[in-house]
Amino acid sequence: MDVPYTLRPAAVSTWLNAGVPGLQVAEWAGHSVNVLLRIYAKCVLGQDATARKLISAALKPPQEAN
Repeated sequence: MDVPYTLRPAAVSTWLNAGVPGLQVAEWAGHSVNVLLRIYAKCVLGQDATARKLISAALKPPQEAN
């Protein structure tokens, strides 16, 4: 059994759970985004709170430098 290949799903899952964008993970893994999400969709489920925080932060006006 090829050890690096057996670690690949763990790496991809870790990247997705860490919040790395799917497009970047797909590129690193050599997948299309469609294939990536079909195989690893369960990894990105349940990240609603994190996604909402990112959206809120993006919508806030920039802070002025002191």
